[in-house]
Amino acid sequence: MDLRPTTRDAGSDYRFERFRTRLLIEDMTFGRNALGPGSPLPEFDLPTLDGDRFASRTLGGRPVLMVFGSRTCPVTESAVPVLKRLHARFGDRVRFVLVNTREAHPGQTIGQPTTAEEKHRHAERLRHHHGVPFEVAVDDIDGTLHRAFTPKPNSAYLIDTDGTIRFRSHWANDEPALRRALEQAAAGSRVHGRSRAMAGPLLRAVGHLPGIVTAAGSRTGRDIWRAAPPLAVLGTLSRLFTRLPADRRAPPRPPPCSPARPPRPCSPP
Repeated sequence: MDLRPTTRDAGSDYRFERFRTRLLIEDMTFGRNALGPGSPLPEFDLPTLDGDRFASRTLGGRPVLMVFGSRTCPVTESAVPVLKRLHARFGDRVRFVLVNTREAHPGQTIGQPTTAEEKHRHAERLRHHHGVPFEVAVDDIDGTLHRAFTPKPNSAYLIDTDGTIRFRSHWANDEPALRRALEQAAAGSRVHGRSRAMAGPLLRAVGHLPGIVTAAGSRTGRDIWRAAPPLAVLGTLSRLFTRLPADRRAPPRPPPCSPARPPRPCSPP
C-alpha cells in the first residue's frame, strides 16, 4: 500500500523558506486519517549516511523506532539526548533511525535545502551536531516520506517487524511515553497506543530556541516572532536561566486562580 503524496506542487510547498503561523497550527494536530497505531507503512527506500538503506521492505528482524528531525528544530534539540539514552538501553533490541527532513526554521545561515546533495549535507550536519550514535536516513528533497506521515517536525513512530505502526508520539522528547513503548517492544509484547503530550514537550524545547536562531540566522528569529509570539517570548525569557539545562529554562507557569472567591482578583500571568 503506497500512501506517498507525489505531486511536485506539494513538494514545492513542503520546502517553505519562511516559517508561518499556518505551519505552527499544522504542527499541533494530526488529522483523523494521519498514519498512526495500526496503520501499515507506506513504501519507501531511503539512503542512510553510512551508505546503507532504510526501506519499508527490509526493516530487519527488530522493531524500528523512526524519528523525524532537523538541525533547526528546537524539539529535535531537546529530543536527541532522550533518544541517545533510550538507544543506550534498547539499541540491541530495537533499531533506531533518525530521518532528516526539511528544516523546521530555515534562515539565512541554515536555509531550506533545494537539492538532494544539499539535503544530504544537512543530514550530516545534524548527525555531527548531536553526535547521533544510530542510523540517520535522508528523505528525498520533496519530503515524500515525511509528507506521507502528515509532516510534524519531530514525531516518532514505533514500527513492528511486519511494517505496521504500533505507537506514535507527537514529540520525540516525550521520554516517559517512548520508554514505556520501547520496554514493551523490547520484551516482545504487543504495543498499541500514542502519546498526545503537547505542553510539556514544547516547554522543554523553548530553551533551545535562542541556540536555533544563532545557528540558523537572525531571519529565523524574526519569523518566530511573527508566527509564534508566545514561543518567541518564552525563548527570550529562557536566556535569563542559562545556568540551567536548556530543557529546564522555560519560565514556570503561574498557578491557576482558585475557583473559590479570592480576597482579591488573581494577578494576570
